[in-house]
Amino acid sequence: MKLYNFLPGVFFILLFSLTSIYPQDSLQVLKRVNDESIDLNYLEGIKAQNEGLKISASYYLGERKSDKAVIPLMNILHTDNSPEARIMAALSLFKIGDERGIYAIKEAAQLDNSEWVKKMCKIFYQMYAVNKEDSK
Repeated sequence: MKLYNFLPGVFFILLFSLTSIYPQDSLQVLKRVNDESIDLNYLEGIKAQNEGLKISASYYLGERKSDKAVIPLMNILHTDNSPEARIMAALSLFKIGDERGIYAIKEAAQLDNSEWVKKMCKIFYQMYAVNKEDSK
């Protein structure tokens, strides 16, 4: 019974000591992370030799609809050896919706050396055309 009377005091002392160990200044680190730094990190990721990192960074740039990523993603779509990386670049360009990227998808649907990439780019371009028509 005396133990139950003692626990709130211990809890309060523990809570007070933890707040002094982890001060509020640690929250300022999070404030320095912003959209621009996130996009810059993903843009570095698509330059990587690691294919998984390149594909993942491409995906997230598309999810974020990063305008800064259009040219680098078009470069991947036109020059990368991996069909998977080219398809992800096309998907991200589709999500971003920039006219330059859409044109690159349209061209890849006709000119890419991989039938798989051509097929996926054709699907992305058709989806873009349907969405554009629906929004009118």
